[in-house]
Amino acid sequence: MSVYFSKVIKTGDRNREFNFRQVSSGADERYSVDVPDDKGNRVTFSMYHNAQSGWKTASQSLPLWIHNAETELGNAIEENKNDDAENKKNSKILNF
Repeated sequence: MSVYFSKVIKTGDRNREFNFRQVSSGADERYSVDVPDDKGNRVTFSMYHNAQSGWKTASQSLPLWIHNAETELGNAIEENKNDDAENKKNSKILNF
C-alpha cells in the first residue's frame, strides 16, 4: 500500500487537494490527512476505519466542508488500497 497519495475532491464549492499519509498504529487502520483551507492554511486531521460505518474523521473541530466530504475521503482511501492491491498482483504476474 502506498504510504502517501493525494486526491482532488470537490467539497463545498471548490476542488481541493487532500494529501493522505498512512500512519502505523498497530492493528488500526489510520491516515493523517491535510488540505489547505480558503486562506491557504493547512488543516490536518486523522481518519480511522470503523468496522460498522467505514472511514471517519477523528476530530470534531473541523470545518463543515471536511465533514461533508467524509464519504468521498473514505472512498479515496479505498480506491488507493484497491489500486495498490491490483499493482502488486500485476507485478507478481510479470515476475512469474
